[in-house]
Order: sequence, then C-alpha cells, then structure tokens
Amino acid sequence: QVQLEETGGGLVQAGGSLRLSCAASGRRGSIGTMGWYRQAPGKQRGLVATITSSGMTNYADSVRGRFTISRDNAQNTVYLQMVSLKPEDAAVYYCNACVKAGAAVESPTYEYWGQGTQVTVDS
Repeated sequence: QVQLEETGGGLVQAGGSLRLSCAASGRRGSIGTMGWYRQAPGKQRGLVATITSSGMTNYADSVRGRFTISRDNAQNTVYLQMVSLKPEDAAVYYCNACVKAGAAVESPTYEYWGQGTQVTVDS
C-alpha cells in the first residue's frame, strides 16, 4: 500500500504563487509516472501535469507556461510550482502515482491517489 501525502495548498490572491508537494510512503514498488490532477466543484477531475521517472513532463494547455512539475526521486516526492494563479485554477489538487509491483515490464501497475489539497484563488 502506498500513501501519498500532500502539502502546500491554501489561499492566494490572483497572480500569486503556490507550491504543492506530494511525498510517497509505505510499502511500495517502483514509482513510475507521477502527476497532479485537479477537480473543481461540479466538474470532473482533470489533468494538470505529469512527470515520468526520467523527468519527461506533460502539461494541460490551461497551465502550460505557468505551472512547473518536478520530482525528487531520492525522496519519492513530486512538486507543483504554480505561478500567476487565476481564479479558474481554484480546485482540489490531487497527487497521483503509478507504482509497478515488480521489476518485470509485465508486472502489475497500480495507481494511487492522495487525499487532495485545496487551492483557493481570490480575485
């Protein structure tokens, strides 16, 4: 079982910055891609950004150029640096991690989610 512990959410003014962190702990295998997703009230959860174990990144068009995802493999931690925040960025942000149970390519892969951290942006 893997636990994803998120920190960094809070209230900021429009145009402000916030940094989210997510640390993986517990009995885990090899952590592959990690990412951030968000869900606003009344909307479906959507992609914010992902990062592979080798550092390749992917961003939603709505955040590209404003958000930066990074990771520290030694600490099993993924970060999301958010700048120029907009009111539409307000949501619960969830950390996601893909964990491979074994070393073999065909070994099962499981996805884990954090509990979510609230980001509120005042205009």
